[in-house]
Amino acid sequence: MKNTKKIFLSLFLIVMLAGLSGCGCKQNTRTPYTINLEVWGLFDDEDAFRVIFENYGKINKKVGGITYRKMTPDSYQKELIDALASGQGPDIFLVHNNWIPSFSDKVYPAPMDIINEQRVRNEFVDVVADDFVSGGSVYALPLSVDSLGLYYNKDLFNDAGITSTPKNWEDFVSVARKLTKLDEQNQIIQSGAALGTSTNINRATDVLNLLMLQNNTEMVNPNSKEVRFDKFTNVDGNSFSPGENALNFYTQFASRNSQLIPYTWNQRLHYSIDAFSEGTLGMMFNYSWQREVLDSKAPKLNYDVALVPQFPGRRQVNFANYWGYTVIKNKTPDTKGMDPAVGSRVTNDMRAKEAWNLLVYLTTNPNPNAVVGSKQDAAKTQETMDPAKTYLERTKKPAARRDLVEMQKTDAKYGVFAEGNLIAKSWYQIAPDSIESIFSQMITQINNGEVDIHSALQSASLAVTKMMNK
Repeated sequence: MKNTKKIFLSLFLIVMLAGLSGCGCKQNTRTPYTINLEVWGLFDDEDAFRVIFENYGKINKKVGGITYRKMTPDSYQKELIDALASGQGPDIFLVHNNWIPSFSDKVYPAPMDIINEQRVRNEFVDVVADDFVSGGSVYALPLSVDSLGLYYNKDLFNDAGITSTPKNWEDFVSVARKLTKLDEQNQIIQSGAALGTSTNINRATDVLNLLMLQNNTEMVNPNSKEVRFDKFTNVDGNSFSPGENALNFYTQFASRNSQLIPYTWNQRLHYSIDAFSEGTLGMMFNYSWQREVLDSKAPKLNYDVALVPQFPGRRQVNFANYWGYTVIKNKTPDTKGMDPAVGSRVTNDMRAKEAWNLLVYLTTNPNPNAVVGSKQDAAKTQETMDPAKTYLERTKKPAARRDLVEMQKTDAKYGVFAEGNLIAKSWYQIAPDSIESIFSQMITQINNGEVDIHSALQSASLAVTKMMNK
């Protein structure tokens, strides 16, 4: 009996000593880490995300705190580049849908086990994968996508006896002609449509891009970096340049000598947004965010928005302009508030993984099999919250996800933009701001009679080619 007691006592001492000597250190290695994440946005206040981020904190204990910082659009790109260079930028930041070609080396692509290309293609409108997926890797995810809509003045339509919006470009030309009024000196006093110039039309080059893409213009080969928008094509033995045709159609609206296209606009008219808010412009193309601008500038203006016209017999196309969130490639993880011994083991890969976990939670469908339009209160419980839906309800923006587009189709204000997102396209651009400037200059040179359509497009092609090959 004494021997038995000695054996138990010896075992007890061994266990105690093992614990004190550190042999039981396995528990420390399991101590969960917590990372603080910083998010940079542009257009939304922190209120748009507060409930969402608070809810995420209940779900993922590895994220200690989420700080949202609203940046200024005019200085954003410079501040972002400086921050990225320092290695101390935000964990998550906004990129324009045309930025990935020039930002891909600054971005940490999503781990395949968190989200892959197939899920992006299944859940989001097509343009998202075109812009934010490359080589099978996901580089960014949007909460909202925006595409062009046709803004029209309902009072001017009624006065002219026009009962419906134009569904194709032939009808658009006819409506623009009916709405345009000239004085005795042939000066435009009421414009049917803001097309033809660049300097006084908001998003003029986007409208030109729309026409080019609708006209089946191959803009650029992203693999070879070859610029193609000035090239000729052959259909049924007929050789033509779809890019030239689109550019000619656009600029004819600002030409007094045009026979088929009405003269509706020139460089001396008020800026398109101002002219529309003043009630002297019948139609213009723009994005959903202009609704807020117009409602502020002219609260009594009787207007609405329709789908953009299409070319009959061709695939329907709209033009996209939007932003997505991505993850910085390299940054020292923020582990403030943690045990230093644990914090020192947190790697950049662990930080990036948690940032992507947050982005996937924020943007994707939490339950792909859920019934669309469920009446459950998604904002109150973490089990039913759909962060993207909650965000769109707060910000009144058109959806990026297909299931949410379906829900928004009947929305009186934003349904037309959500529906337009289903056919929205863009094209591979390096230095998009410079390309916009090149296209704008091309339009102005044609307006001023400095070059013809063919020469202007060739010059633009050469300029874009130089940038593509840098």
